[in-house]
Amino acid sequence: MSERKIDDETGVETTGHSWDGIEELNNPLPRWWLWTLYACIVWAMCYTIAYPAWPMISGATQGMLGFSTRGQVAADIVDHEAKNEALVAELVAADLTTLPPSSDLHRYAVARGGSVFRAQCSQCHGSGAAGAVGYPNLLDNDWLWGGDIENISATITHGVRNDTDLDARYSEMPAYGDIFAEEEIEAVVEFVASLSSTEFDTDLAQVGSELFLDNCAACHGDEGLGDQMLGAPNLADAIWLYGGDRDTLAETVTNARFGVMPAWGQRLSDVDVRAVSVYVHALGGGE
Repeated sequence: MSERKIDDETGVETTGHSWDGIEELNNPLPRWWLWTLYACIVWAMCYTIAYPAWPMISGATQGMLGFSTRGQVAADIVDHEAKNEALVAELVAADLTTLPPSSDLHRYAVARGGSVFRAQCSQCHGSGAAGAVGYPNLLDNDWLWGGDIENISATITHGVRNDTDLDARYSEMPAYGDIFAEEEIEAVVEFVASLSSTEFDTDLAQVGSELFLDNCAACHGDEGLGDQMLGAPNLADAIWLYGGDRDTLAETVTNARFGVMPAWGQRLSDVDVRAVSVYVHALGGGE
Protein backbone atom coordinates (compact mmCIF):
# COMPACT_ATOMS: atom_id res chain seq x y z
CA MET A 1 0.00 0.00 0.00
CA SER A 2 1.33 3.43 -0.94
CA GLU A 3 2.20 5.87 1.81
CA ARG A 4 1.95 9.62 1.33
CA LYS A 5 4.65 11.86 2.71
CA ILE A 6 5.93 15.40 2.41
CA ASP A 7 8.64 16.02 -0.17
CA ASP A 8 11.73 17.39 1.55
CA GLU A 9 12.70 19.84 -1.20
CA THR A 10 9.30 21.32 -2.14
CA GLY A 11 7.30 20.74 1.02
CA VAL A 12 4.46 19.35 -1.13
CA GLU A 13 2.68 16.12 -0.28
CA THR A 14 3.39 13.20 -2.62
CA THR A 15 0.80 10.81 -4.08
CA GLY A 16 2.51 7.92 -2.35
CA HIS A 17 3.51 6.28 -5.63
CA SER A 18 7.12 5.54 -6.45
CA TRP A 19 8.65 4.32 -9.73
CA ASP A 20 12.33 3.44 -9.58
CA GLY A 21 12.70 5.91 -6.74
CA ILE A 22 10.88 8.65 -8.60
CA GLU A 23 7.91 10.05 -6.66
CA GLU A 24 4.97 12.14 -7.90
CA LEU A 25 4.00 15.41 -6.22
CA ASN A 26 0.32 15.87 -5.43
CA ASN A 27 0.12 19.47 -6.70
CA PRO A 28 -3.37 20.90 -6.95
CA LEU A 29 -4.80 21.53 -10.43
CA PRO A 30 -4.49 25.09 -11.75
CA ARG A 31 -7.46 27.28 -10.86
CA TRP A 32 -8.07 28.30 -14.47
CA TRP A 33 -8.23 24.62 -15.48
CA LEU A 34 -10.73 23.79 -12.75
CA TRP A 35 -12.97 26.74 -13.56
CA THR A 36 -12.87 25.79 -17.24
CA LEU A 37 -13.94 22.25 -16.34
CA TYR A 38 -16.79 23.53 -14.18
CA ALA A 39 -17.92 25.89 -16.95
CA CYS A 40 -17.94 22.99 -19.45
CA ILE A 41 -20.08 20.91 -17.08
CA VAL A 42 -22.56 23.75 -16.67
CA TRP A 43 -22.61 24.37 -20.43
CA ALA A 44 -23.23 20.66 -21.11
CA MET A 45 -26.16 20.60 -18.69
CA CYS A 46 -27.70 23.67 -20.33
CA TYR A 47 -27.18 22.14 -23.77
CA THR A 48 -28.96 18.91 -22.87
CA ILE A 49 -31.89 20.94 -21.58
CA ALA A 50 -32.09 23.25 -24.61
CA TYR A 51 -31.39 20.75 -27.42
CA PRO A 52 -32.32 17.12 -28.21
CA ALA A 53 -29.94 14.98 -26.19
CA TRP A 54 -31.19 12.18 -23.99
CA PRO A 55 -32.20 8.91 -25.68
CA MET A 56 -35.57 7.54 -24.63
CA ILE A 57 -37.47 4.34 -25.45
CA SER A 58 -39.10 5.58 -28.66
CA GLY A 59 -37.08 8.68 -29.42
CA ALA A 60 -35.10 11.35 -27.62
CA THR A 61 -35.78 14.45 -25.57
CA GLN A 62 -36.79 17.31 -27.86
CA GLY A 63 -35.13 20.13 -25.94
CA MET A 64 -36.74 23.40 -24.87
CA LEU A 65 -35.75 25.16 -28.11
CA GLY A 66 -37.37 22.48 -30.29
CA PHE A 67 -34.34 22.43 -32.60
CA SER A 68 -34.01 19.59 -35.14
CA THR A 69 -31.40 19.04 -37.82
CA ARG A 70 -34.04 17.19 -39.85
CA GLY A 71 -36.33 20.18 -39.48
CA GLN A 72 -33.52 22.51 -40.54
CA VAL A 73 -32.83 20.42 -43.65
CA ALA A 74 -36.55 20.31 -44.46
CA ALA A 75 -36.75 24.09 -44.14
CA ASP A 76 -33.72 24.49 -46.43
CA ILE A 77 -35.33 22.20 -49.00
CA VAL A 78 -38.57 24.17 -48.90
CA ASP A 79 -36.60 27.41 -49.31
CA HIS A 80 -34.61 25.96 -52.23
CA GLU A 81 -37.77 24.73 -53.96
CA ALA A 82 -39.44 28.09 -53.52
CA LYS A 83 -36.48 29.89 -55.12
CA ASN A 84 -36.48 27.48 -58.09
CA GLU A 85 -40.22 27.04 -58.43
CA ALA A 86 -40.40 28.87 -61.75
CA LEU A 87 -37.54 26.85 -63.27
CA VAL A 88 -39.05 23.58 -62.02
CA ALA A 89 -42.42 24.36 -63.58
CA GLU A 90 -40.70 25.35 -66.82
CA LEU A 91 -38.62 22.15 -66.88
CA VAL A 92 -41.68 19.93 -66.29
CA ALA A 93 -43.48 21.58 -69.22
CA ALA A 94 -40.47 21.86 -71.55
CA ASP A 95 -39.94 19.87 -74.72
CA LEU A 96 -36.55 18.33 -73.93
CA THR A 97 -35.82 17.64 -77.59
CA THR A 98 -35.72 21.37 -78.35
CA LEU A 99 -34.17 22.64 -75.11
CA PRO A 100 -31.34 25.04 -76.09
CA PRO A 101 -28.03 24.01 -74.45
CA SER A 102 -27.18 27.65 -73.79
CA SER A 103 -30.40 28.44 -71.94
CA ASP A 104 -30.69 28.97 -68.18
CA LEU A 105 -33.21 26.13 -68.06
CA HIS A 106 -30.74 23.68 -69.63
CA ARG A 107 -28.00 24.74 -67.21
CA TYR A 108 -30.41 24.29 -64.29
CA ALA A 109 -31.45 20.85 -65.56
CA VAL A 110 -27.82 19.74 -65.92
CA ALA A 111 -26.93 20.99 -62.43
CA ARG A 112 -29.98 19.38 -60.82
CA GLY A 113 -29.60 16.20 -62.86
CA GLY A 114 -25.95 15.93 -61.86
CA SER A 115 -26.93 15.99 -58.19
CA VAL A 116 -29.56 13.31 -58.79
CA PHE A 117 -27.07 11.19 -60.75
CA ARG A 118 -24.40 11.34 -58.06
CA ALA A 119 -26.92 10.44 -55.37
CA GLN A 120 -28.82 7.69 -57.20
CA CYS A 121 -26.92 6.44 -60.26
CA SER A 122 -23.19 6.71 -59.51
CA GLN A 123 -23.19 3.53 -57.41
CA CYS A 124 -23.45 1.51 -60.64
CA HIS A 125 -22.36 3.86 -63.43
CA GLY A 126 -19.58 5.55 -61.43
CA SER A 127 -19.35 9.15 -60.26
CA GLY A 128 -17.98 10.12 -63.67
CA ALA A 129 -20.54 7.97 -65.55
CA ALA A 130 -17.77 5.89 -67.14
CA GLY A 131 -19.50 2.69 -66.07
CA ALA A 132 -17.97 -0.59 -64.92
CA VAL A 133 -18.17 -4.27 -65.85
CA GLY A 134 -21.87 -4.92 -66.39
CA TYR A 135 -22.81 -1.24 -66.12
CA PRO A 136 -22.84 0.88 -69.32
CA ASN A 137 -20.47 3.73 -69.98
CA LEU A 138 -22.66 6.81 -70.46
CA LEU A 139 -19.88 8.96 -71.91
CA ASP A 140 -19.51 7.23 -75.27
CA ASN A 141 -21.98 7.04 -78.16
CA ASP A 142 -22.68 3.32 -77.80
CA TRP A 143 -26.30 2.88 -76.66
CA LEU A 144 -28.26 -0.31 -76.10
CA TRP A 145 -31.67 1.34 -76.21
CA GLY A 146 -30.93 4.61 -78.00
CA GLY A 147 -29.11 7.74 -76.90
CA ASP A 148 -31.47 10.53 -77.93
CA ILE A 149 -33.10 12.45 -75.10
CA GLU A 150 -36.46 10.71 -75.48
CA ASN A 151 -34.97 7.21 -75.30
CA ILE A 152 -32.72 8.16 -72.39
CA SER A 153 -35.72 9.54 -70.52
CA ALA A 154 -37.76 6.39 -71.25
CA THR A 155 -34.96 4.12 -70.02
CA ILE A 156 -34.54 6.11 -66.81
CA THR A 157 -38.29 6.27 -66.20
CA HIS A 158 -39.10 2.61 -66.76
CA GLY A 159 -35.76 0.89 -66.19
CA VAL A 160 -34.48 -2.33 -67.70
CA ARG A 161 -35.69 -5.91 -67.04
CA ASN A 162 -37.15 -5.06 -63.65
CA ASP A 163 -40.33 -6.62 -62.26
CA THR A 164 -41.93 -3.41 -61.03
CA ASP A 165 -42.71 -1.57 -64.28
CA LEU A 166 -44.65 -3.20 -67.11
CA ASP A 167 -43.12 -0.72 -69.57
CA ALA A 168 -39.52 -1.55 -68.59
CA ARG A 169 -37.04 -2.17 -71.39
CA TYR A 170 -36.85 -5.91 -71.91
CA SER A 171 -34.62 -8.23 -73.85
CA GLU A 172 -33.32 -11.68 -73.02
CA MET A 173 -30.49 -13.56 -74.63
CA PRO A 174 -30.77 -17.36 -74.60
CA ALA A 175 -28.18 -19.32 -72.66
CA TYR A 176 -26.58 -21.10 -75.59
CA GLY A 177 -24.81 -23.50 -73.27
CA ASP A 178 -28.10 -25.41 -73.34
CA ILE A 179 -28.27 -25.26 -77.16
CA PHE A 180 -24.75 -25.38 -78.59
CA ALA A 181 -22.03 -27.93 -78.12
CA GLU A 182 -18.80 -26.69 -76.58
CA GLU A 183 -17.00 -26.55 -79.93
CA GLU A 184 -19.92 -24.59 -81.43
CA ILE A 185 -19.69 -22.02 -78.65
CA GLU A 186 -15.96 -21.73 -79.34
CA ALA A 187 -16.70 -21.15 -83.03
CA VAL A 188 -19.33 -18.46 -82.36
CA VAL A 189 -16.97 -16.71 -79.93
CA GLU A 190 -14.24 -16.71 -82.59
CA PHE A 191 -16.61 -15.18 -85.12
CA VAL A 192 -17.76 -12.47 -82.68
CA ALA A 193 -14.12 -11.70 -81.89
CA SER A 194 -13.40 -11.41 -85.63
CA LEU A 195 -15.97 -8.59 -85.96
CA SER A 196 -13.75 -6.14 -84.08
CA SER A 197 -10.29 -7.70 -84.24
CA THR A 198 -7.76 -8.62 -86.93
CA GLU A 199 -6.37 -11.52 -84.91
CA PHE A 200 -8.60 -14.58 -85.18
CA ASP A 201 -8.77 -18.12 -86.53
CA THR A 202 -10.27 -17.74 -90.02
CA ASP A 203 -11.52 -21.32 -90.37
CA LEU A 204 -13.09 -21.39 -86.91
CA ALA A 205 -14.65 -17.97 -87.44
CA GLN A 206 -16.20 -19.21 -90.70
CA VAL A 207 -17.90 -22.05 -88.85
CA GLY A 208 -19.04 -19.59 -86.20
CA SER A 209 -20.46 -17.19 -88.80
CA GLU A 210 -22.92 -19.82 -89.98
CA LEU A 211 -24.07 -20.51 -86.42
CA PHE A 212 -24.28 -16.77 -85.80
CA LEU A 213 -26.47 -16.17 -88.86
CA ASP A 214 -28.82 -18.99 -87.89
CA ASN A 215 -29.12 -18.17 -84.18
CA CYS A 216 -27.89 -14.66 -83.35
CA ALA A 217 -28.47 -12.45 -86.39
CA ALA A 218 -32.20 -12.06 -85.67
CA CYS A 219 -31.27 -9.67 -82.84
CA HIS A 220 -27.70 -8.59 -83.53
CA GLY A 221 -28.02 -8.34 -87.32
CA ASP A 222 -26.13 -10.21 -90.02
CA GLU A 223 -23.04 -8.04 -89.49
CA GLY A 224 -23.35 -7.94 -85.71
CA LEU A 225 -24.18 -4.22 -85.59
CA GLY A 226 -26.97 -4.69 -83.07
CA ASP A 227 -30.49 -3.30 -82.87
CA GLN A 228 -31.47 -0.55 -80.42
CA MET A 229 -35.15 -1.43 -80.79
CA LEU A 230 -34.36 -4.80 -79.19
CA GLY A 231 -31.59 -3.67 -76.87
CA ALA A 232 -29.16 -5.91 -78.77
CA PRO A 233 -25.58 -4.59 -78.51
CA ASN A 234 -23.31 -3.78 -81.41
CA LEU A 235 -20.69 -6.55 -81.49
CA ALA A 236 -18.44 -4.91 -84.07
CA ASP A 237 -17.35 -1.73 -82.29
CA ALA A 238 -15.00 -3.27 -79.67
CA ILE A 239 -17.09 -1.72 -76.88
CA TRP A 240 -18.02 -4.41 -74.37
CA LEU A 241 -20.33 -4.34 -71.39
CA TYR A 242 -18.91 -7.44 -69.71
CA GLY A 243 -15.60 -7.82 -71.54
CA GLY A 244 -14.41 -8.79 -75.03
CA ASP A 245 -11.76 -11.41 -74.31
CA ARG A 246 -12.61 -14.91 -75.47
CA ASP A 247 -13.16 -16.33 -71.99
CA THR A 248 -15.67 -13.60 -71.13
CA LEU A 249 -17.38 -13.92 -74.52
CA ALA A 250 -17.66 -17.67 -73.98
CA GLU A 251 -19.22 -17.03 -70.56
CA THR A 252 -21.72 -14.63 -72.12
CA VAL A 253 -22.67 -16.99 -74.93
CA THR A 254 -22.90 -20.00 -72.60
CA ASN A 255 -24.88 -18.50 -69.72
CA ALA A 256 -26.21 -15.19 -71.17
CA ARG A 257 -26.49 -11.93 -69.18
CA PHE A 258 -29.47 -10.35 -67.49
CA GLY A 259 -28.65 -6.91 -66.11
CA VAL A 260 -31.41 -5.05 -64.28
CA MET A 261 -32.01 -1.31 -63.83
CA PRO A 262 -34.66 0.10 -61.48
CA ALA A 263 -37.63 2.08 -62.78
CA TRP A 264 -36.59 5.48 -61.52
CA GLY A 265 -39.93 6.97 -62.48
CA GLN A 266 -41.30 5.14 -59.44
CA ARG A 267 -38.69 6.60 -57.12
CA LEU A 268 -37.93 10.09 -58.43
CA SER A 269 -40.16 13.05 -59.12
CA ASP A 270 -40.99 13.91 -62.72
CA VAL A 271 -38.73 16.95 -62.63
CA ASP A 272 -35.81 14.89 -61.31
CA VAL A 273 -36.27 12.27 -64.04
CA ARG A 274 -36.27 14.98 -66.68
CA ALA A 275 -33.28 16.71 -65.13
CA VAL A 276 -31.15 13.56 -64.93
CA SER A 277 -32.15 12.71 -68.50
CA VAL A 278 -30.81 16.08 -69.67
CA TYR A 279 -27.66 15.53 -67.59
CA VAL A 280 -26.94 12.09 -69.08
CA HIS A 281 -27.64 13.33 -72.59
CA ALA A 282 -25.26 16.25 -72.05
CA LEU A 283 -22.36 14.07 -70.88
CA GLY A 284 -21.09 13.81 -74.44
CA GLY A 285 -22.49 10.59 -75.83
CA GLY A 286 -26.08 11.73 -76.31
CA GLU A 287 -27.43 11.34 -79.84
